[in-house]
Amino acid sequence: MALIGSRGIPARYGGYETLIEELSVRLMERGFRVTVYCRSHSTPRHLDSYRGVEVVVLPTVRTKHLDTPVHTLLCCLHAGARGFDAALVVNSANALFLPLLAAGGIPSALHVDGIERRRRKWGALGRTVYAVSERLACILPDALITDAEVIRRHYLERYGADSTAIAYGVDPRPPAAASALARLGLESRRFFLYVSRFEPENNPHEVAAAYRQVGSDLPLVMVGGAPYAGAFIAGFTRGADPRILFPGPIYGEEYRELLAHALAYVHATEVGGTHPALVEAMGYGNCVVVNDTPENREVAGPAALYFRAAEPETLAARLEQVLRRPRRARLAGRAAARRAARRYSWERVADQYAGLLRALAEGRRPEAAPAP
Repeated sequence: MALIGSRGIPARYGGYETLIEELSVRLMERGFRVTVYCRSHSTPRHLDSYRGVEVVVLPTVRTKHLDTPVHTLLCCLHAGARGFDAALVVNSANALFLPLLAAGGIPSALHVDGIERRRRKWGALGRTVYAVSERLACILPDALITDAEVIRRHYLERYGADSTAIAYGVDPRPPAAASALARLGLESRRFFLYVSRFEPENNPHEVAAAYRQVGSDLPLVMVGGAPYAGAFIAGFTRGADPRILFPGPIYGEEYRELLAHALAYVHATEVGGTHPALVEAMGYGNCVVVNDTPENREVAGPAALYFRAAEPETLAARLEQVLRRPRRARLAGRAAARRAARRYSWERVADQYAGLLRALAEGRRPEAAPAP
């Protein structure tokens, strides 16, 4: 089984990488032989396995527009020559390369994430590529995977293409000994947390602006970064409110430590389906303060406090509410944890992927996964 299209494992970037790491190990536990294709700038070149999963590291051209397509092209050529039973490819922009897998007799499932052409980081070329990719995603893969019912309906209503909706998961185990709190000078339940790539559609600039209006001495820890976005990031980090900390990307046990000790979690994305960071924050029992979009409401439901990212004062008001009513915030966090446990289990996610990929490998039509 080949997993193609992410930066690779261990997860050090975003949602696709988290999915591939969590899924690959669980597929092995379910009897699959799994190979994950990784990019050379994200993975040590000589790494050949991780947590028992085979790793293949291939080069790419590290620029904003060529990084993903060049790597996926090489991966599909390599995988096609190896003759895998099936392949899971992530990112709708990679739909163009699926015929290379088909030429090698490898059935493919394509995970399209959200409606990528709506991301503000893309110029005209990027939006055009993703618009074409949406259409190809409805034709070329043997199975189409979406990660939210909102996105499933988009493909069905716009293109007449049904898909299997499989969300992300969370494994809210207590963090092992970690040092994030001590290193950043934080106290348990005495900070707000934001985690995302620092890109315009994730609204880190609006979150930073809103926090200026919050009357509190508690820090806001904004975890993240983004390649190719230096000017945008500088625009809201230089001269930012001194209560805001920008520690850069944080992964692994330190990331779990922050999730386990935050007072509340701020989620400001406006594009995409099910966001792993939101699911993870819910799983750890955070009071989640969430940008009001259909996709985010599908994930958090009644367990969240909602705001509008375009109106920073609404976020400031919600954070003030958390400060004034900490007991209600704790109850909201417990409700979020219950919802995550019920709907977003990695074991359930792995079972759904295993059923779909096994069907592809056996030449059967995959059955639609039930909505969470």
